[in-house]
Amino acid sequence: MENGQKEVGIERLHLEQDAGKSIHDMDPQSTLVDLNRSGVALMEIVSKPDLRTPNEVSAYIKKLRSIMRYLGTCDGNMQEGSLRADVNVSVRVKGSDKLGTRCEIKNVNSIKFMQMAIDYEANRQADLIEEGKSIDQETRLFDTKKNETRSMRSKEDAHDYRYFPDPDLLPLEVSNEFIEKLKTDIPELPDEKKKRFIDEFKVSDYEATILVSDIDTAKYFEEVVAKMGKNQDMKLAVNWITGELFAVLNNKNLEISESPISAKNLAKLINLIKNGTISGKIGKTIFELMLDGDKDPQIIVEEKGLKQESDPKALEALIDKIINDNREKAIEYKQGKEKLFGFFVGQAMKISSGKANPQLINEILKKKL
Repeated sequence: MENGQKEVGIERLHLEQDAGKSIHDMDPQSTLVDLNRSGVALMEIVSKPDLRTPNEVSAYIKKLRSIMRYLGTCDGNMQEGSLRADVNVSVRVKGSDKLGTRCEIKNVNSIKFMQMAIDYEANRQADLIEEGKSIDQETRLFDTKKNETRSMRSKEDAHDYRYFPDPDLLPLEVSNEFIEKLKTDIPELPDEKKKRFIDEFKVSDYEATILVSDIDTAKYFEEVVAKMGKNQDMKLAVNWITGELFAVLNNKNLEISESPISAKNLAKLINLIKNGTISGKIGKTIFELMLDGDKDPQIIVEEKGLKQESDPKALEALIDKIINDNREKAIEYKQGKEKLFGFFVGQAMKISSGKANPQLINEILKKKL
């Protein structure tokens, strides 16, 4: 592991054809056959035994899924069966380089269940070894309700799958020219996009990692930036997407492609905050109103009268009144009770119903007090 990265080897990548599925639970007296997916090509990636913890497996699967989504070869939806994993688990005695007998856990359909299955199975095997028992090479299933694996069948070795050249199929020879053409056709992948985001948009490594983790999130962010025009504030854009927007999406169990607020209107909201038309606090109120039908924030500001007060003269008059109404506290502040400054700011925001420009309020109060 280096800089949070680890190299995982690929043993082989092969294509299979999905078979028909028998359904027995509709009627005890009959069996139905579902052939909807039969004949569909399945790509199986067999990785080398380079992963050591459930967290490493999680990171590896997320990385593979992200790459495939960027390439457009798979939507990565594990719940719907677009992506699944067979997890091979083996343990070894501390200090030894030799891995023990492995067991395969079939068709795990979520990263969370993958981690739970690995954790359980590793502990099960360790307990057997410590009891002086042997581990049978077998295929197991993970029971998500009981959080345990159970035996399904004895496991064959690779040669039992009868891998051999098919005399009826000619060897597939791929030219270097064809490979080079494929390379030029590959779209920008997550790591390349992350580097570009850091260089072009000056976001942090952490922020770039979040933004490129999902291709739809990366697209949404770039659209927001484009719609913001010349008056761009990357920090505001990142904070609103990864903060308020992500919170709404998680709460409503939505993907960013289903966002109730378009990139165009979120960019408008960010610009209204950036140019001082509204404060960040008012922005959150407007954001909540935007959720109902992706409303234009500019129209909401006008309809609700939420424009921020940034007229220095009007704010000076407001502050003069607050100081006159609270002369004792003003004297205490001048005598060194500096914490009272927050009281005056609070009064200004309260009387202005949150519409006073906080920056100007602070500047004027410092002069007046």
